[in-house]
Amino acid sequence: MTQSLEQLLAADRAHFMHPSTHAHDHASGALPGRIVTGAKGIRIEDHQGKSYIDAFAGLYCVNIGYGRTEVAEAIYEQAKKLAYYHTYVGHSTDTIIELSSRIIDWSPAGMKKVYYGMSGSDANETQIKIVWYYNNVKGRPNKKKIISRQRGYHGSGIVTGSLTGLPSFHQFFDLPIERVKHTVCPHWYRQAPAGMNEAQFVNYCVDELEKLIAQEGADTIAAFIGEPVMGTGGIVPPPAGYWPAIQKVLQKHDILLICDEVVCGFGRLGSKMGAQHYGIEPDLITVAKGLTSAYAPLSGVIVSERVWDVIDSASQEAGPMGHGWTYSGHPICAAAALANLDILERENISENAAQTGAYLLEQMHAAFDAHPLVGEVRGAGMLAALEFMADKDERRPFDATLKVGPRVSTAAFQRGLIARAMPHGDILGFAPPLVATRADVDEIVRLTKAAVDEVAGQVLTSKAAA
Repeated sequence: MTQSLEQLLAADRAHFMHPSTHAHDHASGALPGRIVTGAKGIRIEDHQGKSYIDAFAGLYCVNIGYGRTEVAEAIYEQAKKLAYYHTYVGHSTDTIIELSSRIIDWSPAGMKKVYYGMSGSDANETQIKIVWYYNNVKGRPNKKKIISRQRGYHGSGIVTGSLTGLPSFHQFFDLPIERVKHTVCPHWYRQAPAGMNEAQFVNYCVDELEKLIAQEGADTIAAFIGEPVMGTGGIVPPPAGYWPAIQKVLQKHDILLICDEVVCGFGRLGSKMGAQHYGIEPDLITVAKGLTSAYAPLSGVIVSERVWDVIDSASQEAGPMGHGWTYSGHPICAAAALANLDILERENISENAAQTGAYLLEQMHAAFDAHPLVGEVRGAGMLAALEFMADKDERRPFDATLKVGPRVSTAAFQRGLIARAMPHGDILGFAPPLVATRADVDEIVRLTKAAVDEVAGQVLTSKAAA
């Protein structure tokens, strides 16, 4: 029986536990429900027939845009042929074999093998198990701590939620676990001490990392994990020279580098991955989102030759590594990924991301550098953010109770634009599908400007009255 719209919304409130959603407000109806019914290109449509520009590509993930029927056809053909078989004990499929080779082609030099999961969170859980396994078989049982960064995002599991450096992901979960340590977020505008330029701030980040390593003991630190550009922590590109300087510290202390490419991988920065964009030489790489453009759930852990050699050697004495997921290397997800990579390569979408992303940032600067509500405009590739400040020169934020960022996001949504209110500060984030055009950018900036102006009129007027 077909349910009415009212029945669907009631059933949703009654039975669906939504992620990152206010439980009571949703269940009670105080938070209005919305059912997405279709999507094409960079736009989605809801149950009321209203169309929205999705300037966040779902959750940074729909790189090739919505409605690509060739991906749907690839999924269908694979499902007809072989919907599923496990990959334990050497079992494989032609799709996952081809995909593994293709992923290595997209990766920086020195990468060797791919292990599969379903999400970035489970992939980063796998990363930590590999790091601990690696040090155990090398006879270093005390070298287990992981350094992440404040405001970094690496998932919502037990260890991955600990790696995530955002307090809202720790609250009431007894996180972070003791083995995870956090160092400074590389955001010059908000984190640099007064009077420090960007080059000095890079040195400051390095010094803080060195202090943490000395405090904990280098012989206890197994790995450092970081996103090439921070995503959920506020879309924060690193200052120039940051990654080479950090890598020198890690190499000096024999600390593995995990490059979390869940957001940046597969073209979002205008390069194959963020590693190539910033000259990062990782030991391990995490991928998800853009690997399938979210047409099917799939993640990957890309293992370097250095790490693989240890795993290979250990297996000769210890036998198989006791780690696995039921759906590792799922053939339907692999078929979606192959079709997605075909589109990315055939249409040279990384190049479009580089060019259109540069235009997006240029237009954001033109519209908002002098805006009284905006403290900073930043971005890289097809990622951009506006950070709202009560006083941009003194870098003084608004009172959190004013909810300036969420108000701007709501005002944009009412105009048919989806941009994300980020969970750390009053920040509006943008991550459009990589197929967005300059005309799309013009529309995104126009709608954003109207939304920011509306909230500025409210907030600055009340501020002046006070």
